[in-house]
Amino acid sequence: MAETILEVSDLAVRYGKVEALHNWNLQVAAGQIVSVIGPNGAGKSTLLNAIMGALPQSGHAKGVIRYMGEDVSALAIERRVSRGMCLVPEKRELFSTMTVEDNLVLGAYRRKRAGERDYLDQLSHVYELFPRLKERRKQAAGTLSGGERQMLAVGRALMGKPRLLMLDEPSLGLAPLIVKEIFHIVSALKQTGVATLLIEQNARAALQISDYGYVLETGEFALEGEAESLRHNPQVIETYLGLAKQAA
Repeated sequence: MAETILEVSDLAVRYGKVEALHNWNLQVAAGQIVSVIGPNGAGKSTLLNAIMGALPQSGHAKGVIRYMGEDVSALAIERRVSRGMCLVPEKRELFSTMTVEDNLVLGAYRRKRAGERDYLDQLSHVYELFPRLKERRKQAAGTLSGGERQMLAVGRALMGKPRLLMLDEPSLGLAPLIVKEIFHIVSALKQTGVATLLIEQNARAALQISDYGYVLETGEFALEGEAESLRHNPQVIETYLGLAKQAA
């Protein structure tokens, strides 16, 4: 049985008097893709920020977050990152005036600071996954297309050799063909043993590549189960996938 990388127990998040998440439980194992789907405002990004320790000052989280068996609930975000947790935010947050390659090298900074001599050993792997980044490695990141920027954001995260990769709406604003390419690459990451937690509004694409899924609605989970089962669940089909014949 695969090692459990992330285990979230009874996670609740409040912004002032407003409860954004209510008693969430979630697990992600090594080499597994787990998706959380749901509408805008359901609390999907709040979930990721709570796991990463990146809630705004107005937010307050309670519950237990275990990463590789260790309770990291009280750890600062920097210490979670140093242990191999990585979040690719919705806005991607690249350094637009730096080259593609410099952005990638920056992704390995934590490993360099830790004294790893081979801290750039993932560069060839990233270029293999994203050939377009290799072609554009000397270009400024700000000149890339939306899809290429998303590739760069994921590639930069992989440079740190994360054990847990969290992706916040990776398909947002991208053309369908690019979305398909991005999700194909995310699916390929399973072979590396990375545990992937995927937050998505594009339920169809997310469930197609996931092993397990959760449906989040206004701070509470409405459904959970094997991704294949959710894809054929009448409630999920009606609410998130359109007509039943399209989901087959």
